[in-house]
Amino acid sequence: MSSFPPDDTQDRPGCPFSGDREPLYGPEFTADPSAVYERLRERGQTAPVELAPGVNATLVLGYDAALEVLRSPGTFVRDSRRWQATMPPDSPVLPVMGYRPTCLMSDGDAHARLRRVISDAYARVDPNMIRAHVEATAEMLIGRFAAKGEVNLLADYALALPLWVFNYLHGCPTELGDRLVSGMSRVVDVVEAEQANIDLTRALTELVALKRREPGQDVTSWMMQHPARLSDDEMLHQLFIILGAVTQHEANLTANALRLLLSDDRFAGDLAGGSMQIEDALDEVLWTDPPMTNLSVTFPTHQVNVGGAMLPADQPVLIGYAAANTDPTVHGGHRAGNRAHLSWGAGPHACPVQGTARLIAAIAIEKLLDRLPDLRLAVPTENLEWRPSPFFRSLTALPVQFTPVRADSAGTVSVPSWARLTPSSVPQPPPQQPPPPTGWRHAIGRWWRGQ
Repeated sequence: MSSFPPDDTQDRPGCPFSGDREPLYGPEFTADPSAVYERLRERGQTAPVELAPGVNATLVLGYDAALEVLRSPGTFVRDSRRWQATMPPDSPVLPVMGYRPTCLMSDGDAHARLRRVISDAYARVDPNMIRAHVEATAEMLIGRFAAKGEVNLLADYALALPLWVFNYLHGCPTELGDRLVSGMSRVVDVVEAEQANIDLTRALTELVALKRREPGQDVTSWMMQHPARLSDDEMLHQLFIILGAVTQHEANLTANALRLLLSDDRFAGDLAGGSMQIEDALDEVLWTDPPMTNLSVTFPTHQVNVGGAMLPADQPVLIGYAAANTDPTVHGGHRAGNRAHLSWGAGPHACPVQGTARLIAAIAIEKLLDRLPDLRLAVPTENLEWRPSPFFRSLTALPVQFTPVRADSAGTVSVPSWARLTPSSVPQPPPQQPPPPTGWRHAIGRWWRGQ
């Protein structure tokens, strides 16, 4: 445990941030975060918040201030270890904010090295192949519930589809892929979370070991064969982050857009009317109700002025994506086709695969509405519940009803041969790899518990 004392600069008399902190937890925030952001705007482009009882942070609400932070990696670093040393090991925010050796939480050359591995590997995947596989997977999943007339779209479609696509792109065998899907789903839903986390760690460990022995034409193998030569421990961390992004961002983007299409008068009517309506819904969600609502945690290297307020060194600063996107000083109200939102981040840490993520969500929604054109919510919109989180905007369920249809091709995924991963060349793996560090097999379990 470090001797660094907690910095209470923002609560001292005379500081622009003196006064009560707004909690980003509890039923009020969960039900209507936009109302909380409106109150916070009265304090300026940044405001003091509490992420959990006793966990203080600064939330950036202004669009221009958010860009300033995101585009200044030399001042606002991602490495949280100095702050983390002041936190109790069981702090509930550490699973999200605690340091991990990934591209999301690294700076400078370390960040560039890890990010390049992911970007280069995904750049080798043909978008036409992704479209073919997403369409086939969507057909398979829809076939499982099409004859029932009702389903929880969050669990059985929005979450399941990107996890299946992850398994395919990363070369997971069927049995191992099933365990990854099950493990991550139970971790996110906090169902037997400790055991689920152990199961997920074991499955990812086996995937890394498998691809070391038998490299293939898949993203995992390409990451391993990259000139950066990631260790097994580094591979484990990057795969967990990618899988978590699929679970949180991709699934929630799809579910939130479906909720909008099924509940908002601007999108109601003929839902099978074309892809433009779907693209507009995705734009609206990314502007106003993004899956990642407050994140991109940074830590100023020194006291710094942002938006007229002095922020202390080594204390967490979060980007309020939902708040910044709707900043009334810069937002003109026209969102359809407008991609200037910050929901994918900005600067050197912007999402490296945002195009792929949006493509998967658009195809998933298009296929669903094409197969089930009379899809409708099974409960009033106001009865839908949101998961309590200061970081993510995620429904607990999305129950829908529809006219039952014949379930075709249930249980199979047929992908045409031209859509297989077939790069023109795959670099050979290095002849020897360093042995994994002691305890690496249990690393994910420790960071999930904030240890």
